[in-house]
Amino acid sequence: MIGPLSVGATCLLALAGVALDALLGEPRRAHPLVGFGRLAKWIERSLNPDHDALQVAADDRCGTAARGALASRAMGVVGWLLAVAPPVILLVVLTRTSPVALAWTLHVASLWFALGARSLTDHIAPIKTALEAGDLPQARALTSRVVTRDLSEADEGAVARAAIESALENGNDAIFGALFWFAIAGGPGALAFRLANTLDAMWGYRTPRFLFFGWAAARLDDIANYVPARLTALTYALCGDCRTALACWRSQASAWESPNAGPVMASGAGSLNVSCGGIARYHGVDEPRPVLGAGRPPGAEDVGRALSLVRRAIGLWLTVFALVGVVSMIV
Repeated sequence: MIGPLSVGATCLLALAGVALDALLGEPRRAHPLVGFGRLAKWIERSLNPDHDALQVAADDRCGTAARGALASRAMGVVGWLLAVAPPVILLVVLTRTSPVALAWTLHVASLWFALGARSLTDHIAPIKTALEAGDLPQARALTSRVVTRDLSEADEGAVARAAIESALENGNDAIFGALFWFAIAGGPGALAFRLANTLDAMWGYRTPRFLFFGWAAARLDDIANYVPARLTALTYALCGDCRTALACWRSQASAWESPNAGPVMASGAGSLNVSCGGIARYHGVDEPRPVLGAGRPPGAEDVGRALSLVRRAIGLWLTVFALVGVVSMIV
């Protein structure tokens, strides 16, 4: 049985995982998340069958409704554990009991599974191309694949804002969060982060169906992302207009509904010297949102600049991993 990864091995394997993601991207066939998503849907349907009866619980002061909401939250915790714990525990056992070569392979494969840097570029870069070509309908369609807001009547600026916000936020969710937890706990840490992030994307909505059942998924994702999000925000600041990024982070992040998306997007937009946030349409209704960043409204070229910022941030993280790995081997 081998113990936890050494610092040097963690850094080496992190570099290997990022390289594998850059080379291969996400699996195009038989993606493990497809099976995980089906499992998560089955768990939710099994443990949350009475969600319609709980729609009034938020405003109902009677004890029965309150107990129903509490029970639904408890089922959400059970569902989260049923979905996340078995694969993570299995990976822990395999990496601790397998020969070193196989254990290291499992760590790298887990990080590759958790990362989405190549996928982020594959989804965002075509939006920039469509906007530069003046093909607004295509740009709207491409952006609608990565955001939930209604872009059917969006102009170029609104599409560019949506794409930039998605690139910045997913830089944390799909890259730096996974790298952070890999540094803390190797492959199992990266896997747990990716699965928790996926459950938040599936269950973490304030809709009648998920208001109570999805509470645990949303809160646990907030906790898992708390430190990575702030490291991501700092990295964005260091890789662009640092002073403006830090000022936007300090003054704007707290106004954003998400405690982790706020710092990431405020710092990123400030680093790029563009203004994001503002009005966004959801389900046919325009919703006001706080302003993010500072400077001119973004355009097509700024979508590419956002991707470049994320790439520079990856380069900075990889440099830190490489330096720490070398120092640990020397010492």
